[in-house]
Amino acid sequence: MQNIVINHLESLVEQVRDYTHLGNVATYIPALSYANSQHIGIAIIDKENNLTYAGDAHVLFTLQSISKVLTLALALMDRGKEYVFGRVGMEPTGDPFNSIIKLETSNPSKPLNPMINAGALAVTNMIMGESNEEKMSRLLSFVREITDNPTISYSNEVAQSEFETAHLNRALCYYMKQNHIVEGNVEDLLDFYTKQCAIEVNCLDLSRIGLLFANGGYDPYRQKQLIPREVTRICKTFMVTCGMYNESGEFAIKVGIPAKSGVAGGILGCVKDQLGVGIFGPALDAKGNSLAGMKLLEILSEEEDWSMF
Repeated sequence: MQNIVINHLESLVEQVRDYTHLGNVATYIPALSYANSQHIGIAIIDKENNLTYAGDAHVLFTLQSISKVLTLALALMDRGKEYVFGRVGMEPTGDPFNSIIKLETSNPSKPLNPMINAGALAVTNMIMGESNEEKMSRLLSFVREITDNPTISYSNEVAQSEFETAHLNRALCYYMKQNHIVEGNVEDLLDFYTKQCAIEVNCLDLSRIGLLFANGGYDPYRQKQLIPREVTRICKTFMVTCGMYNESGEFAIKVGIPAKSGVAGGILGCVKDQLGVGIFGPALDAKGNSLAGMKLLEILSEEEDWSMF
């Protein structure tokens, strides 16, 4: 695996652990505030099924915004590009992920991209199913198949905590409903969205997701095309341009791989059709990205020549 040995990876994890003291865990979702800010873990997997991991790689955490990549893939498979991008744009933004300003100033209030909250809510609204239970069952089955982990589920505690405090997301939904971007009952949409964000994984699961996207949707172990290559290409492009919130440009320069972060501290990474990377470090910077995780990726990208640029 590009000469990355476990002892070296353990050494790098300890090297960046000090960065955990410089950030803060997310508190706007109360259930996330109980995370151990000193956790930092990583898993890397390649197409030959060589898995290397270090630190707190087995600790469970919720996907949060990383789920936006998975729901985008599922919505594209359900509805097709024309339908999805008729309602959600393709442009990055310098605004925070939960900002409402572009909905108010763009016409006709179309979210700029699927990686900000407004766009993700619109995409989640596109997932096919007769009920939230059916939609969630489809999404969980999708994640379980990608990770080859049938035990994956979601945290009721985090989902409920997020649902009860989702006032800004409610505002985004109602604004988009007024402008016919989303349809149906807003509370039902938020119920599904918060459960989607509360899906629990560890770094090993996340690395498997990263490898599948890196490898164009093809699972090299089971020799199956799980996601169409074109869908993964679109998702990875959004990960490059919008995946690290309004820190995506700096991340592209310093690390240079398609990646998506979440406010629970996860980072999903895809490396040059070769590797999947899963990172967990809940101490966040001001933009909502894992401080130690970002530094770890920066070091590895420089050492291993991961950048796609």
